[in-house]
Amino acid sequence: MAKIFQATVVGVTVTQPVHSAVPLSLVPKTLMGTIQAEIAKMANEKLSLIEKLADAAGVQAELVRKSSDHPWEAIIDTAKDKACDLIVMASQARRGVSGFLLGSQTQKVLTHSSVPVLVVR
Repeated sequence: MAKIFQATVVGVTVTQPVHSAVPLSLVPKTLMGTIQAEIAKMANEKLSLIEKLADAAGVQAELVRKSSDHPWEAIIDTAKDKACDLIVMASQARRGVSGFLLGSQTQKVLTHSSVPVLVVR
């Protein structure tokens, strides 16, 4: 779609700080650096894939890596900051209790974004 409209893809990955997932008192201080390095590595791998796919399609890509307790807010803020015309997100289709308890970042973006959102399943 970006190629058809000669648009730039803004690839965004948002990681949650370690304190969001695990109480810091449970993480040995010696492991904190390793955990943060692994989180950064996984985020960079995702952005690298976006860059490769955009390059293969002949589309410009701008890559953004953020850390936030609320990924949906970081996605919306990035879309606004970069003047995006459309947010494209994947749906993980969580259902039942896990969907209710964990919440859907896609659902939250859909609910709160003033930028149009296209959900791909």
